[in-house]
Amino acid sequence: MSTTAVKQDGPAAVTSAPSVGSHILDYWRRVRGGDIGALPAVLGLLVLCTVFSIMRPSFLTAGNLANLFTQGAAVTLIAMGLVFVLLLGEIDLSAGFASGVCAAVLANVVTVLGYPWYVAVAAAVLTGMAIGTMLGLLVAKIGIPSFVVTLAGFLAFQGVVLLLMEEGRNISVRDSVLVAIANRNLPPLLGWALAALAIVGYAGIQLRRHRSRAARSLVTDPIAVVLARIGGLAVTLGLAVYVLNLERSRNVLFSSLKGVPIVVPIIAVLLIVWTFVLQRTSYGRHIYAVGGNKEAARRAGINVDRIRISVFMICSTMAAIGGIVAASRANSVDPNTGGSNVLLYAVGAAVIGGTSLFGGKGRVLDAVLGGAVVAVIDNGMGLMGYSSGVKYVVTGVVLLLAASVDALSRRRAAASGSR
Repeated sequence: MSTTAVKQDGPAAVTSAPSVGSHILDYWRRVRGGDIGALPAVLGLLVLCTVFSIMRPSFLTAGNLANLFTQGAAVTLIAMGLVFVLLLGEIDLSAGFASGVCAAVLANVVTVLGYPWYVAVAAAVLTGMAIGTMLGLLVAKIGIPSFVVTLAGFLAFQGVVLLLMEEGRNISVRDSVLVAIANRNLPPLLGWALAALAIVGYAGIQLRRHRSRAARSLVTDPIAVVLARIGGLAVTLGLAVYVLNLERSRNVLFSSLKGVPIVVPIIAVLLIVWTFVLQRTSYGRHIYAVGGNKEAARRAGINVDRIRISVFMICSTMAAIGGIVAASRANSVDPNTGGSNVLLYAVGAAVIGGTSLFGGKGRVLDAVLGGAVVAVIDNGMGLMGYSSGVKYVVTGVVLLLAASVDALSRRRAAASGSR
């Protein structure tokens, strides 16, 4: 690994940052050592998008790209919560139907009982928090394995959804605010403004971190690499906003359809919040510590039980938000909401994105990347006319490959550490 060169000239030490070449070599050494992060998900996403765009040019149209965001939003949000549970080496098999329970609560409160949308949203989120707290207590305090507890929840919550939906009733969600979450778009100018704000904020954080580390004589990334990250984000967001701001309506005289889907900034805000929690707070460091070595974390004074309860609560809360988005996209809630392949896709998204099933390694961004991979597979193969059976097989193979890469990278990292 490269080290920072320190030249002593008088009382002050001057630190020189590594070159771009040495930075690339260091990254390549980390990859060879098993620290591959989200690289497979990013490469897979690029390959899939290239293949589908060649075979079906309609894949890269503005209308289909907007559909991709809304199609994968609910699964991505649930996967973001699952990352917290997986970081401890635990599992939550009930997340899918937990989202269905919360969506059913939302629909009953806003449609059947007639309360305002914000009361319904609060009720759904609080239901998710209560579910997660109950699961966490059973795992942490009673000692039942999370697989068993959440499998029981998977079965029980199906029954709860049926009871709330009166054994098969479909409840429409007609509130304009709730419907807008997954079915409406931001004004084009607002989309540009939010993109600019994101770029400026990211640039400020990156440059401040670089300056802070340099001031403390710590190893810093080359400024060219920092600027390349900022430029990459600017280009990506700029292209995305430009494409999504194109007119997507087939009949402009009848209605206009353009702008960034409202659900996109919702996911972005939650991504920023949870990333900050994991990477910039003592609570986040405690999660990684418990996931890496529970006993060592306990001896270090970390309240392991509290951490375990809290991650299940976060997971079910994010499942509730995913259920709200699913209800918005369908404009209704039925007994199948949160069922079918929702849980499998959510777990697959987290793992495909780079979160380890063995605990201690993962980021919330992994859920977003993995969710994009799952959505691209489902959408692209749908455009090509493949059946649901083929989609499931391909998604399962991709998940198996991601888990295999994770296992092999951990083995290589352990071997590198032993050497």
